[in-house]
Amino acid sequence: MYLQADDSTLVKAYIQGDERALETLINRHNQRLSSFIYSKVFDREITEDIFQDTFIKVIRTLKLGKYNEEGKFYPWVMRIAHNLVVDHFRKSNRMPRYESGPEFDIFTIMQENSLNAEKQLIKDQIESDIRDLMTQLPEDQQLVLRMRMYQDMSFKEIAENTGVSINTALGRMRYALINLRKLIEQHQIVLTN
Repeated sequence: MYLQADDSTLVKAYIQGDERALETLINRHNQRLSSFIYSKVFDREITEDIFQDTFIKVIRTLKLGKYNEEGKFYPWVMRIAHNLVVDHFRKSNRMPRYESGPEFDIFTIMQENSLNAEKQLIKDQIESDIRDLMTQLPEDQQLVLRMRMYQDMSFKEIAENTGVSINTALGRMRYALINLRKLIEQHQIVLTN
């Protein structure tokens, strides 16, 4: 019965105490979520840890009644996973491992970290500029780009959610990228370091 139920029905069933509803949700999103996490950390064990931590947060939020149905369940879970991936990198980068020896130099570490911070600021600025430029695209192209880039949806899912064929969704994506490239050139945004 649960295999046909949508996510929000399963969430409500879980909140009302049905553990099988959560199991169905986890199984439904396991592959995509694990793939997303793995694509960021490239380590099976860390992927598994972050996946489990994601659903621990999901369970806590649902049990505390703090989940609101504003967005869809999957994009919400993806945001949690994304934040946990960021946390993982923050923790692992906080104490970088360097070999101590005659060549050990504290200034090398300081330069490296400040460079990483600078690169991150540049990357954040570029992403912000591109998000601003996206608002100049036609609405249907913006929608496809957001679903693909920020919600990690497949073209099949985009087609289903927007009520168009897969070919139309692909076409909109193609035109969105062409138009975005033109806007990037017009505004002279440099995408490389």
